[in-house]
Amino acid sequence: MKFLQDAPRFLFFTGKGGVGKTSVACATALTLAGTGKHVLLVSTDPASNVGQVFGQTIGNTVTQISGVPGLRALEIDPEQAAEAYRERIIGPARGVLPDAELAGIAESLSGSCTTEIASFDEFTSLLADDSSYGEYDHIVFDTAPTGHTIRLLQLPGSWTDFLAAGTGDPSCLGPLSGLEKHKQVYAKAVQALTDPARTRLVLVSRAQTSSLTEIERTYLELNQIGMGSGYVVVNGVLPDAAGDEDLAKALRAREAAALAAIPRTVAGLPLDVLELKPGNMVGIPALESLFTTAPATPRQPPAAPAPGAKDAPLAALVDEVERDGRGLVMCMGKGGVGKTTVAAAVAIALARRGHDVHLTTTDPAAHLTETLHGSVPGLTVSRIDPESAIREYRAHVMDTKGRNMDDEGRAALAEDLMSPCTDEVAVFRQFSKVVQESRRHFVVIDTAPTGHTLLLLDATGSYHREIARQVGNTMGFVTPLMRLQDPAQTKVVLVTLAETTPVLEARELQDDLERAGIHPWAWVINNSIAAAHPQTPFLQARAASELEQISQVYQLADRVALIPLLPDEPIGEEKLSALTAYSSQPA
Repeated sequence: MKFLQDAPRFLFFTGKGGVGKTSVACATALTLAGTGKHVLLVSTDPASNVGQVFGQTIGNTVTQISGVPGLRALEIDPEQAAEAYRERIIGPARGVLPDAELAGIAESLSGSCTTEIASFDEFTSLLADDSSYGEYDHIVFDTAPTGHTIRLLQLPGSWTDFLAAGTGDPSCLGPLSGLEKHKQVYAKAVQALTDPARTRLVLVSRAQTSSLTEIERTYLELNQIGMGSGYVVVNGVLPDAAGDEDLAKALRAREAAALAAIPRTVAGLPLDVLELKPGNMVGIPALESLFTTAPATPRQPPAAPAPGAKDAPLAALVDEVERDGRGLVMCMGKGGVGKTTVAAAVAIALARRGHDVHLTTTDPAAHLTETLHGSVPGLTVSRIDPESAIREYRAHVMDTKGRNMDDEGRAALAEDLMSPCTDEVAVFRQFSKVVQESRRHFVVIDTAPTGHTLLLLDATGSYHREIARQVGNTMGFVTPLMRLQDPAQTKVVLVTLAETTPVLEARELQDDLERAGIHPWAWVINNSIAAAHPQTPFLQARAASELEQISQVYQLADRVALIPLLPDEPIGEEKLSALTAYSSQPA
């Protein structure tokens, strides 16, 4: 593997959700540990599944991987990190400050901003704190899907610039006395990230146009902060062993066309190609096989039909959504499972049935335009763009809160609004507007990958609690959270793949939503090989491994739709419409 040659101390694996970053990162850590190195594998994904891959509990503490000397792992859990961060600030003040003042500090540290900063605080320590992590020869980062990763890697510079100004509100970072420490730590983190002798960026992709376009976008954005040492890994390429049935031929042609058109910016980077394996990448033996190439095998005749999955058309869900005449449909799940495809297919189907539909996304790495590949009558398409949302939010605050301030007060307020903390608040405001809009017509939301979406919902819950506290029982009110909790107004659709890790993560997401009083309306299993009824042994082995996961989904869900793996990528109105081409309703 080119990306493993002369590996530096820090390796960052990033890319579009669902491309196999966790598998590649885990296999890399395993390989490096096998050479006698001391390795720490770190997940910065709020929806981490490193523990699931190794079959053991890891969490927010450094944990030895069973059976692998020299390999330890850490999952930076946002909530645990936030709690520990709050305690580091509040703990020393107990018994010193009045209870009322302590309560005020706790309140100021209760938002999603603190959650982000706490995770980020641990992340920068890994890069800059040799006293705690100096024993490791390599630290391998399995990062969140692209949009969240770019945000995380840009933060050292953002906070360094913010603190350097010295005039902003540092409340979310803790007491003023800690600012100098933050400046030093963040500066060291920036130095580590931008030094190719210490840090290597590995862009993981599938042989798909959208996935390859995403790594180009990532590479360009991270180049702007000085990360220029890039390598490309194309994962899950269909091997010759998959046979010559029509589905396999079509998939190979699609992959070859995507690789031939790899974006110019990343085409010159060192490239490794990894074959698709017949089973899931769970457990040490499976991970050890990831970097190997299967020996050529003689062509085999088509096998006897294997047990497949029963039909469960997406059209049946659209029929039921349409009966309400309006409302909100939220497609949620792990990155890379096809939320954008499902959201676009549902929106197009409703628009073609004569409804006004607004299709939007909260994903920083959105691909709605590429997926639709053109306009659709009756369909309005938008994106909740963080940069635009931040500009609008800052202008709104200056026009309202700052309206009656003097010049000095407005200057201080403007400086406060330059804090990276404003991002989540700004995006939440636009999200709330979209939720309100669903009272008049259909709104379909393609959400960001799971971890980012949960942070957005946390902001929604915080807003609800604040409104309830202020209003009390004096008058009626409806918050965005209350609309999300009402099944008559909102239908949450969990999108997954028929694989172990995506189903486990979707199940965890369902549990998180249930705790927030939101009950998922349906599940959609996307890109199912079992639903495509393959004929060759390799693809049948992949299909057989799906059946247990499909069965689990039926036990978890009130409604299920099953979308087969298609020979052609579902891009453009006609191909997306084919996903809902037939209805479960009688003619």
